[in-house]
Parts: sequence; C-alpha cells; structure tokens
Amino acid sequence: MQISKNSAVEFHYTLSEAGEQLETSTGNEPLSYIHGLEGMLPGLEKALEGKSAGDTLSVTLEPSESYGERVDDLIQRIPLKHLQGDTKVWKPGMTAMVHSNQGRHQVTIVKVGRFNADCDLNHPFAGKTLTFDVQILSVREATSDELSHGHVHSEGGCGHNH
Repeated sequence: MQISKNSAVEFHYTLSEAGEQLETSTGNEPLSYIHGLEGMLPGLEKALEGKSAGDTLSVTLEPSESYGERVDDLIQRIPLKHLQGDTKVWKPGMTAMVHSNQGRHQVTIVKVGRFNADCDLNHPFAGKTLTFDVQILSVREATSDELSHGHVHSEGGCGHNH
C-alpha cells in the first residue's frame, strides 16, 4: 500500500543538520501519524506521499517546509510552574514543554528567576535546514476512530476518552 490521504504511517527517522545528528527514533518507538491531517511537517509529508513500507528516503527541508524561520526577540516570561520536563531545576539552554491556548509548544530557557523563566518561543530547530533519513515501517488505512481522533492508535486503543 502506498502512502496517501488517511494512511496510518509508522517510520523511523534520523534528523541531522549539516551532517550532525540532532535526534533519532532508531532504538526507540517509531513515529506514527495519519497522512493528510497536517500532523506532520509539510515538506516531510510531501516527500512521504506515494511511498510504501520498506522504502527508505533522505529529504532535506528548508525552514519554510519544517519549523519556520527564527524570529528574533521572541522571548516570553513564563511562570516556572507552567514548564514541563524531566527536571525540577531549570537552567538556561534547557528545553521545556508549555501548554497554551494554541496547544503544546517546545521552548528554550534563556534566563531563570525565582518564580519565572524567560523563554525563547522559537522551536529549537527553527531557521535550520534539516535532513531527515527515513525508513518506512508500515502503511495501512487509518481506522474511523483514528481519523476522528486525528492520530494513530497503538495496540489496545489510544488511552484517552473522547
């Protein structure tokens, strides 16, 4: 089956910039998404269109096709209690997740005070030309539940109530 609108796709990827590896899913859980529901970077989704399980590809994306250009002075003061991550002690350079009325965002800590942190709201990969090396593991038709929820379900359901 080829990847097309409403396909449930599972793949491993290695992300790099100028030959330096930034992150990889290899050795961890693969990434999964439903094709055509805007849950994937636009440039990567376009490159995956028409591919099948077992295919491998390498695609280089400009910032406009991935995380966008960096915006200077996109700094916001956020209460420490709203920062989510694997630590209780925040330091400059660390990344955290923040929930807002626009959804979840990854931010980079710039400066930490007693109660607040100044955070760079640019995605850490904004402004970078990125290369994705992809190995497609599976392609199937998404279920009606997955389509209504907007994401792929693992074995046994998705673990949330709608």
